[in-house]
Amino acid sequence: MHLLRPLSRWLPRLVLCLAFALPGAQAQTPALRIASAFDPQTMDPQALALLYHSRVVFQIYESLVTRDQAFRIEPGLALAWKMTGPTTWRFELRPGVVFDDGQPFTADDAVFSIERALAPPSQRAFQLEGVTAVKALGPLAIEIDLAHPDAVLPGKLQFIAMMSRAWCEAHGVTRAQDFNGQQETYAVRHADGTGPFKLLRYEPDVRTTLVRNPAWWGWADKRSGNLGQVDFVTIKSDATRLAALASGEVDFVLDPPFQDVARLQRDPRIQLLQIADIGEQYLGFDQARAELTGSDVKGRNPFKDLRVRRAVYQAINIDLIIAKVLRGLAVPTGAFLSPRVDGAPAELDRRLPYDPAKAKALLAEAGYGSGFSVTLDCVNVAWREAVCQAAAAMLTQLGIRTTLRVSPPSQFFPKLSQATASFIEFGWSPNPDAWSSLNALFHSWSAGGAGVFNAGRYSNPKLDALIDAIRVEPDLARRRAMVTQVLRDAAADLPYVPLYRRTLTWAMAKKVSAVQWPDDTVELRWVKVSTPGK
Repeated sequence: MHLLRPLSRWLPRLVLCLAFALPGAQAQTPALRIASAFDPQTMDPQALALLYHSRVVFQIYESLVTRDQAFRIEPGLALAWKMTGPTTWRFELRPGVVFDDGQPFTADDAVFSIERALAPPSQRAFQLEGVTAVKALGPLAIEIDLAHPDAVLPGKLQFIAMMSRAWCEAHGVTRAQDFNGQQETYAVRHADGTGPFKLLRYEPDVRTTLVRNPAWWGWADKRSGNLGQVDFVTIKSDATRLAALASGEVDFVLDPPFQDVARLQRDPRIQLLQIADIGEQYLGFDQARAELTGSDVKGRNPFKDLRVRRAVYQAINIDLIIAKVLRGLAVPTGAFLSPRVDGAPAELDRRLPYDPAKAKALLAEAGYGSGFSVTLDCVNVAWREAVCQAAAAMLTQLGIRTTLRVSPPSQFFPKLSQATASFIEFGWSPNPDAWSSLNALFHSWSAGGAGVFNAGRYSNPKLDALIDAIRVEPDLARRRAMVTQVLRDAAADLPYVPLYRRTLTWAMAKKVSAVQWPDDTVELRWVKVSTPGK
């Protein structure tokens, strides 16, 4: 891990001259500096499907659909859509949209973008399972053909970025970057989107600088903000992020330390936004390999036994972790998806009781009375590392001798999507529609995109069939019932240990106004910064 650079080098004082700004708008386009522990990793919008990537890249790129301030689906680059047959959808595209290089957005670009998202090594293919073909019906209309009916297809198109075919062809990036393979392409550090902001500069693990796109079609919307430039600054140290906020060197911290939230609430210079997370954190198990890699138990994989997985669950005192590590800014959960997700029943939120005696008995019953050793993988972000340390100590006390291995995001996230870890802590932020989450997390892995974040390569043919059936079920009531069934069956089988959902907290200067979504992304198109005298 590299040493943090001095703030004077992280955040040089920049004088912004927006020569391209709208007439008379220069005084109304302030700069915003946002600090986070995470770097977006790449500017290729289809190379990753991670929160910390999406919250930056989708300020530049847009999808056919987006969400409004209440997190409801609304038109993006598609103005309208309708099902034209049992297995076909027609999308009418927004006219007058241009890419950053001045080229018009057309149906040809939309077709190319969906095909690019479907093709390996894109990590967005899991959202589009069932799409068999995409074709242009004219300069501003496309048709998507499906293997089976899909009544909720439009919602699955959020975060499927629309890219310029010509730009991708010119720069040799017609396929998504192979992030797991550490491929370096032109799209990693450059971008050509249609969104409210343009990429000015990407310095990995340091800063991403965006500038206002004056040609964006949406600025006339009364909800629009007034930003001229945004710097996403990566500062991994909790103390340094807050010091930068206190000194005014940053205006906005997306992930303030849990232990400092109460103090920040009392600071008259700071305002907090808080909302319940629609996502949650899990522990995932290797359930594919015959032998647990690196363990002192040979010839067996303890995590293949439900009793062992349940022992792990009941040995972790999540209430204590929330109280001591997360300072009460989370809620324990026994559910795999939030009750805010369509079809996820609230009663599944109840956890199995913390019961170390029962956990020890389950281990002995499974044949591991003397325990076993295992490595727990965690990303090197302070609050997640602290939770992993606490869980590792509790499991070691049980007899599961847990060694914590902490990695930076560039090394950690490939372990998740490639399923190379024996035991791993990770988080997931779902859409309100359940299918894409079920397909990504619980479906057996396939090269077509199913199970792309199934970190332990869990496989259950019964759940696969139900998840596949949900995708094609047109009746929403029946669909919800099927989602509920998948979640009940998963709760009985424990492919993961559900842990908690955070209270998402953003800390910002009083001059900043923002809309907070429950998926922890900030929509810069709506952010406003008040200027002196306003």
